Amino acid sequence: MTHDQSTIRVLVLVGSLRSGSLNRQLAHTAIASAPEHVEATLFDQLGELPHYNEDIDTATPLEAVQALRTAAADSAALLVVTPEYNGGLPGVVKNAFDWLSRPYGESALIGKPAAVIGTALGRYGAAWAHADARKTLAIAGAQVPDDIELSIPAKNFNGLHPQESEDVVASLRETWAQLIRHVQN
Repeated sequence: MTHDQSTIRVLVLVGSLRSGSLNRQLAHTAIASAPEHVEATLFDQLGELPHYNEDIDTATPLEAVQALRTAAADSAALLVVTPEYNGGLPGVVKNAFDWLSRPYGESALIGKPAAVIGTALGRYGAAWAHADARKTLAIAGAQVPDDIELSIPAKNFNGLHPQESEDVVASLRETWAQLIRHVQN
């Protein structure tokens, strides 16, 4: 894809490190269903980030930390695709938010629209984790639109890949439309 003035870059984070996870499949489906003028890029190094530690941060941040911050800085928006672990946000996602929010006052998320979507086994489809993520992103400085919610109970997939569900693909396209609207406003 060419990078011109109309290309909107979106950083995609996945809250599950498991290669075959349903949320990773959902993220790939979201990327594939992005509008033509959106360049959605999956950051696949969350497992390489150490737990946030200001001592590391004020010394020389690790390569994965610098790569995450650069990817966020170069993006107009953030799409987080995450499951729910024990009723909350997976640690790997919270840790990424902590790295992105620092150094204090220099958050790579300031003013960027951020959407949180995903799936989980529970009947609410990770809604609690998504609420936690939205709260944390807002505190870190991101613009978190109230009108973007997509929490899908895993049973709704009936064992199919998310790309095989017309309803899921349609919901992802609507999510993109809403997110891009917030980028352009």
